[in-house]
Amino acid sequence: MAQASSQLSALELPSVSWRRRHLLGLEELSAEEIRTVLEVASRFAQVPATAPLPELLQGKTVVNLFFEDSTRTRTSFALAVRRLGGEVIDFQASASSLSKGETILDTARTIEAMGVDAVVIRHRTPGAPHLLAQNLQASVINAGDGPHEHPTQALLDMLTILQHRGSLEGLTVALVGDIAHSRTARSNIWGLTRLGAHVILCGPATLVSRRWEALGVEVSYSLDDILPRCDVLNLLRIQFERQQSRPFPSVREYAHLYAMNRQRLEQAKPNVLIMAPGPINRGVEITADVADGSHSVILKQVTNGVAVRMAVLWLCLCVAQQDGQP
Repeated sequence: MAQASSQLSALELPSVSWRRRHLLGLEELSAEEIRTVLEVASRFAQVPATAPLPELLQGKTVVNLFFEDSTRTRTSFALAVRRLGGEVIDFQASASSLSKGETILDTARTIEAMGVDAVVIRHRTPGAPHLLAQNLQASVINAGDGPHEHPTQALLDMLTILQHRGSLEGLTVALVGDIAHSRTARSNIWGLTRLGAHVILCGPATLVSRRWEALGVEVSYSLDDILPRCDVLNLLRIQFERQQSRPFPSVREYAHLYAMNRQRLEQAKPNVLIMAPGPINRGVEITADVADGSHSVILKQVTNGVAVRMAVLWLCLCVAQQDGQP
């Protein structure tokens, strides 16, 4: 840890307190804990990709245990581990003993027995990371559990907003689209509201229930009505793969009512931020000119994903253990 402290000192990172070995969701984190992750991530974001910090996770091994497809999350976790000097293993479910009937817990225990320090898991079943955390000594990081939570995505979203606005306090952030099936929406709600933002959930009534208001958010069914008030728009993909029936008559109708296009951009605040967790469906939730335009910070979100995951890995694998956590 002496080497790690030296490297972080060079980043001008203030001393932090972190007592969690696992990151399972933002619902369980306090506002102070969320700020800690974002503060550390903001420092890592200043480190060029060509200047890794190999001492920080030296000797640590992390497995990417992904049971659902991923481009951004899987790749950025792998890059984060490598830039911090750790070893990463990419697990492929299709080529594992799961096809022979082995349970996810037995698979995770088997991998842990080989000397793995952390498991980054994505699974279609809500609560899968929590099951592993209760049964493994290794750190467990939730990379998305069904429609439940995606904590690192929300953290990178918040980091991106902070970089452009300086604070979340008092901002109005709209999450637009498939709220019902979005783990990103849930994690963003917990994180944004804890740090003082006003959150609006917007989409078709079949995908946005009034019951969300119990979490202290606003619900709207008209993007055009809320648009002039929004500082940030986070455009969520319609997750047809999680739906049992079509929630609206056609994709064309959805795009007509909810897609962010040039005409709607003209009605928004001059400095509005356009975000999307990806993958984006051009022409559905956002048009190409807006996705690639000056208000878009979509690629910045991707860049920040590496910094956030570096921060989470370092906090859970190094700082928590240094503080004597079991």
